[in-house]
Amino acid sequence: MFSFSRLVAFGTLTFVMVVVPGPSVLFTISRALTVGRHGALLTVGGNAAGVYVQVVAVAFGLGALVERSVAVFTAVKLLGACYLVYLGVQALRHRRRLWEAWDSGSLALPARPWAVVRDGFVVGLANPKSIVFLAAVLPQFVNHTDGHVTSQILLLGVLLPLIALLSDSAWALVAGNARDWFARSPRRLELVGGSAGVIMIGLGASLAISGRKD
Repeated sequence: MFSFSRLVAFGTLTFVMVVVPGPSVLFTISRALTVGRHGALLTVGGNAAGVYVQVVAVAFGLGALVERSVAVFTAVKLLGACYLVYLGVQALRHRRRLWEAWDSGSLALPARPWAVVRDGFVVGLANPKSIVFLAAVLPQFVNHTDGHVTSQILLLGVLLPLIALLSDSAWALVAGNARDWFARSPRRLELVGGSAGVIMIGLGASLAISGRKD
């Protein structure tokens, strides 16, 4: 199996990649501003689950296909981009309802928690950047001479969703606390909902037009 030094090396590299604010962090913040802390944490959990499915795909060879095939890479990328734009449009459409939901206390916990988890899962699963990272980097930390490569990838790959879960949860809590201040005014909260929608649409658009480095 992989050595402790390989575990530390991959964990350090993964930590650096995760903690630097990127699309995942911005998505988490925007969700915290629209559905609150609890909803954002559910989103983070769904996102981590989606990322681990990518780990499973890499372990069984599908990750390499996404990395090497321009068509498959583009399809995954556009799926994630379209879903982000959809979520952003929904946030914009319903921004005026945020105050009503907040005032009634219904935003303390999402009415449909599984729908919130699903949103995070789809975004995590359709994130081409993380699957390319996993396909290109993760196998380099596996000890191929010891065999059981699939098992090693499945075990070592847990670090990415685990570190992302901890880091994104911290961002969700910080953004959720900031949202409490915005919620004191209907106008502020509407602005938050609109801004969060714009962020998600912008993320989707940037993902759609981003290209491969090869």
